[in-house]
Formats: sequence, structure tokens, C-alpha cells
Amino acid sequence: MRFLGRSLTGVFLLAVTLGLLAWGGNTVVSAFQSRNAQSEAQRPARERVFSANVVDLVAADHTPVFTAYGEVRSRRTLDLRASSAGRVVFVDPAFEEGGRVTAGQLLLRIDPADAEDELRRVEADISEAEAEIRAAELALTLAKDDLNAAIDQADLREVAYKRQTDLKERGVGTDAAVETAALAAASARQAVVSRRQALAQAEVRVETANAALARHAITLTEAERRLEETEIRAGFDGTLSGVSVVEGGIVTANEQVAQLIDPKSLEVAFRVSTSEYARLLDGEGNLVGAPVFVGLDVLGLDLQTEGKITRESGAVQTGQSGRVLYAEMADHSGFRPGDFVEVKIDEPELKNVARVPSLALNASGEVLVLGPEDRLQSVSVEVLRRQDDEVLIRADGHYGEQIVAERSPLLGAGIKVRPLVAGQEQSAEGTNAEGAPPAAEMVTLTDERRAALVAFVESNQRMPQEARERILGQLAQPEVPVNVVDRLEQRMGG
Repeated sequence: MRFLGRSLTGVFLLAVTLGLLAWGGNTVVSAFQSRNAQSEAQRPARERVFSANVVDLVAADHTPVFTAYGEVRSRRTLDLRASSAGRVVFVDPAFEEGGRVTAGQLLLRIDPADAEDELRRVEADISEAEAEIRAAELALTLAKDDLNAAIDQADLREVAYKRQTDLKERGVGTDAAVETAALAAASARQAVVSRRQALAQAEVRVETANAALARHAITLTEAERRLEETEIRAGFDGTLSGVSVVEGGIVTANEQVAQLIDPKSLEVAFRVSTSEYARLLDGEGNLVGAPVFVGLDVLGLDLQTEGKITRESGAVQTGQSGRVLYAEMADHSGFRPGDFVEVKIDEPELKNVARVPSLALNASGEVLVLGPEDRLQSVSVEVLRRQDDEVLIRADGHYGEQIVAERSPLLGAGIKVRPLVAGQEQSAEGTNAEGAPPAAEMVTLTDERRAALVAFVESNQRMPQEARERILGQLAQPEVPVNVVDRLEQRMGG
């Protein structure tokens, strides 16, 4: 009985388990059937509409501006070199790094003892040559007098010879007397020849003495020049740089002791690509004097000046590309040779073009134009210039329409969008509705913060005087530009 009861209990539990499994399987099948029935009864999916920022495609005349970087240079830079070797015995107090000098100012003197001794020797030689000239001229005078006396004596001997000849013809004289007179006349003529030779030698002596004096005069000029070369003077008004000698130092011939720079004759040299250079040429291939804008960031203050392109480099150096252009600067205040500056160059004006964000174009130069029913159309445009985050394009036939300002992978031709016109209060030029440029953000400083900034600017000796005065003037105002405060505090470590 006991075995039978347990068997019946096992059969009962098995039946209950099978029933539960059958009920669970039926529930699962019913759920799948219900889900399939609901899926078949769903409505068709609605078209997805994306939001997109759009801007107006407006045609106007724009002046493209591209940016280059260059170095400030001086058009007048003079290397000061020692023309002679020796010890430096005098140095002007202004002969130091950054010293300001005037034209003709004596900067340093090299020991002139050797040059002065040479000059005195040459002067002594000239005195000797002048004495030799005087002696030669006196000898010449005596030679002339001696020649005149010999000529007179020869004339007398000739007269005596003629008289003896006449006496012989009349039978009064003798042959011996005639011969004696003839010999005397011949001897007198020989004496005249000798005196002429002596006169010629005296004349040659005078010429030789004059030539010697001329040579000594040349030597005197050289000696005076060597003496002058012991002094180094400023060739023009300027500032000294690279000073390398002090009083008592030894310099060698042709050694560079400093460099004289004209701080009022500055220009900026910058390199542009060949394509940018080609856009600065006129119809005849000549470089146009395009205006430039030169800027230098100095401790929160931008030193800025205008200029104009004046010339280009004559050749391209080995391993280089593009062209090196030179532009004169209208204002040199605060700039120094060697400054690394940013140069913005205005290109010739482009007519009937539009300025759009650079994100509005794809790699193929296409934009998405807002068409009927707010659907996008892909349109090819001509890309003329790329400037920072903007692009100048020409899209004839599409001006006045709206384009997507920022493309994304979700947007394409045929997509329906909800246009968002943002920033209508500002034009593409960065101006407000009245056409005025946006005002710089200002901040009001506390007394402690203002005092800390003023102390930092006044203690910075590397800042140019013009920049220091300009920043202090801004800090003295009730409100100060935020960018100036941020840059100063960054350099203060605050």
C-alpha cells in the first residue's frame, strides 16, 4: 500500500508538471500571434524632419583678405667694423646695447699711436721733399745763369775768330792766330753744350723732386685716413645693437663691433604662396601696391599699423617656395626690428560674390539650397576665396535663396528640414542691425584688481613705452576691455 501511494503521488506530480508546461507554451504562442497581429495593424511611419540653420545667399562686393606672417626689418642697417687693429682707448657712454646716437657722433677710438707716428714720418718726408724741390729749383736757376754765361763767352770767341780771319785776309794776321781763335770758339761752343746738359739735369731734378713730393702727399693722405680710421662714428641717427667691445679691449681689422639700426625706417618682410602672389598682380603682371594691416600682440595690447606693399624679392632662394614681399609701415611706434608680426593683405575687390560659412560647403564645392516645401537641393558653386571660417563664393542664379549654414551627415539632397534663421540681427560682416561693429565686452574692476594690474604693467621693463602708456590709459578708465584684463592676468599667473 505504501508503494502504491507513492507511485500515485509521482504520477500526479508528473501530470501537473506536463499541464503547466502545456499552459506556458500556449501562452507564448498566443503572445507571438498577438504581436504579429498588432504589427500588421500599425500605421505607416511619418517622414523625419531635421532642423537646420540657414543663411541668406546675398550678392555683394567684397574685398578678400588673407593672412601672412613676417618679420619687421629696418631699411637702413649699418655694420660698424673696426678698420684697423688695436686697443680700444675710448668708448662713448651711448655705445651700448640700445643706445641712441646721432649722425657723426664719435662712438669709440682705437689707440692712434701707430697711426700718429706714421703721420709724423710722412710729414717729415714731405718737408725733406720740399727742401729738395727748393734745392733743385735753385740749381736750375744757377744752371740757366751758367748757360747764359757760356753762350755769351761763345759769342765773344766767335767774334774773335772772325776778327782773326779778317786780319789774315788783309795780310795782317797769321795762321797761328786764326787757329788759336778757332780752337777757342770751338771750346766755347762745347762749353755751351755742357751747360745745356747741366740745365737739363737740373730740370729733371726739379721734376723728380716734385714727383717725390706728390708720392709723399699720397702717403700723407693714407696716413691721415689711417688715423681717421682709428675713430668709429655713427653714419646716421639710430639705435645700436649687438655691441661687443668695451674700453680696453683688443679689436682686429674688419671686426664687427656693433650694428647701427634706423628705427624710423622700418618695413615688414613676409612670405606668401605663389597663388596668393598671383592675385596681387595687375593686368600687366606688375605687383600692385596693395594695402596691408600689421599687428603685434604685446601683453594684451595689439600694436597695429597700416602699410602698403612696395616691392618683392628678386629671386627665390634654394629650397624655398612662394614670394617674399616687403611693405612699408605708416607708424613705427612700438615696433622693433626682429618683431614677428601678423600681416593682413587686402586683395583686389571681387564683384557680385557671397560670403558664407565654410561649413556650408562640402569637399566638392557644393551647398544645400532650401527649395520648395523646405526640401534641400545640392547646388555646385564657384569657390573664390577661403578666409578663416568663411568662404567667398559665386553662385549665379541662386542669390536671394537660403542655404544650410552647417552641413552634417544627416543632411542631403531631398531631405526635408525645418529652417532656423539665427543671428538675423547681425550680418555676415559682423555688424549689428544699424551697421555698426559690435562693441568690445567691458568689465568693471575692483580697486584691488585694478591696482594689481597697474603694478604688473609698470614693473614690466620689456614692454615698449608706447604700449605701457596705452595699457595704463585703458586701466585708468571705469570700464576695461575684457580681453585686455584676461591677457594681463594670464601673464601674471592669475
